[in-house]
Order: sequence, then C-alpha cells, then structure tokens
Amino acid sequence: MAVIAVTGHMDLTDSSIRPVRDALLEVLSEHPSHELTGVSCIAKGADTLFAEAVLSLGGRLIVVIPSADYREAKVKPDHASEFDRLRQAADEVVVMPFATANREAYESANNELLRRADKLVAVWDGKPGNGRGGTADTVAGARTAGLPVEVVWPEGAARKA
Repeated sequence: MAVIAVTGHMDLTDSSIRPVRDALLEVLSEHPSHELTGVSCIAKGADTLFAEAVLSLGGRLIVVIPSADYREAKVKPDHASEFDRLRQAADEVVVMPFATANREAYESANNELLRRADKLVAVWDGKPGNGRGGTADTVAGARTAGLPVEVVWPEGAARKA
C-alpha cells in the first residue's frame, strides 16, 4: 500500500493547472489503484489537483481538515463545490481539533499528513516559505523526519503574482 501525502501552492496560475495535473497523474500512476491512498487537505490549487488525480486513478482519498470552521472561514465560493465534492468522495475525513483556522491548525494538519504518509509529493517552486504551515515548511518537516519527498514543478508551472 502506498500512502502519499501532498503539499503545494494554492495560488497556481490558470495555465499551470494542466501541466501540474499531468505531472501528478504521472507520479501517482506508478502505483496500482488498489494500493494507492492519497492524503490531502483539499485546499484550492495543488491539494485539489492531487485529490482529483488520486480519485481519477481509482485510489483511496483521506482528507485532513485543519479546523472545525475551515470550510466556512477559509474556503472561497469559487472553490466551495470542489471542496464539498472531494470531502464527500473521501474514504476518511479527519478534522483536526482546532475550532479556528490559523497557522497552528495548518501546521497540525500538515503534521497529520506527514504522520500518515510513506512519501510526500510537493507541488512547489522551491522558494522559501512565508511561515509555519506552508509548503516549504511541510517539505522541511518531511525531510527532517526522513520521509521521501518528490517535488513536482513541471515546465509551465507558475504562481500568481
């Protein structure tokens, strides 16, 4: 069984969606569907693309939600239907024990991703992060824990300015 977690940028440009999706499908398709479990916080951007790729390949999805109020407080209207659909499609949903979405909740959710995973896929431009709970921080945590990290940043990938 391959349990693969994701971390990645939320602010991918529209032209990045296809190359990132294709790269994620390539990485994940190395595993037979009956052995594939993906772990994602299903935030907009990389997390959602990863979760969709796992499901499209017939894998099992585990969703980790940072806080009880995350859906209402942080999920924007343009992402709400995707978030709800992926949450419903998940085999398991874990809500971290925080009432409010904040850096501590995000960091805890990312630690839960790493705790469950055999490998981390990072949709990451390789640049330093802007604090705890972000992509760079999660990659650093995985590396410190000795968890294999595969960075996915295909040609054409970019972040919104």
